[in-house]
Amino acid sequence: MLGFYKAGIAAAFLFLLMSPMSAAADTVRATTIRVAGIYLSPDTSSSKLADVDRGREVIFLGTSGDWVHVEANLTEERTVTGWMQNKGIVQATTPEGDKILFGEAADAEDQASQRNGRRFAAQDAMRLYGELAELFPQSALAAEGMYRSADIRWQIEKADVMSLPSAKEQESFLRRGMNEDYFKKLMKKYPGTKWANLAAFELIDNKLCGDWQGQSKCPMKEAEIYEKYATEYPQSPAAPQALFQAAYRWSALIEIYRSEDQLKKSEDAKGRAITMAQKAIAQAGQSDWGPRAQRLLYMVQQGIPTYGSGG
Repeated sequence: MLGFYKAGIAAAFLFLLMSPMSAAADTVRATTIRVAGIYLSPDTSSSKLADVDRGREVIFLGTSGDWVHVEANLTEERTVTGWMQNKGIVQATTPEGDKILFGEAADAEDQASQRNGRRFAAQDAMRLYGELAELFPQSALAAEGMYRSADIRWQIEKADVMSLPSAKEQESFLRRGMNEDYFKKLMKKYPGTKWANLAAFELIDNKLCGDWQGQSKCPMKEAEIYEKYATEYPQSPAAPQALFQAAYRWSALIEIYRSEDQLKKSEDAKGRAITMAQKAIAQAGQSDWGPRAQRLLYMVQQGIPTYGSGG
């Protein structure tokens, strides 16, 4: 009898341990592709608590007819619990949900590029692409969605960083860098993909000098960084651009070394500029980097300065 009692206690204890895990597994996460009102009760005549923006995460707590009881993330720090109409809400079980989210994100991105586009459309796109990757990690669009989300975040932050006085500092460590976490997470989750390679290219921004100040140190370091990228990621869509950027920096060094009375280094820089430009042309395919590299090669061979008052 005592053994049966102990077994019952053990089973109850095991149930308590497993219940939170089961509840977590059953959690239904979703997002909305429209600005959705959230109400105190499942009725539009009840008090409206807030509006949930596109791409914000919502967690299902229950349902009532055409309404869903949710916990919604209004911002990174603020959540609200209430009722939403069950329309425009995409979850992992929504047929073609990944494509729906990608389409809404792409539309928002297009809005952001228009002069009179919707306000905060870029942030909407950033969240929607991110939710695509979260809700549909096995989708063929997941890695691209994750990249686009991280890239939009990066560009928004970069515009802010480059508007600060520290952006003109010569050394990169003297200014605030962009947050690398989102790109690094992508590279870890989807290693070897086109999107991981592009993420690695974007990270170079944090290593670049703010202002060369007419000295050879920065362009030489940057040329080597771009050359290293092109060597490590030869299949990357950004490889021709990296080769062009390296070629441009070597071409700038032709004049910078002359101003420093380092004529041998100036000649060496010319040779490196020609080599890098030729590699960029060979790898560019139909992209603009081929013609741009061809122009740069022509200028170097003609002795036309590409940097300074003559460039």
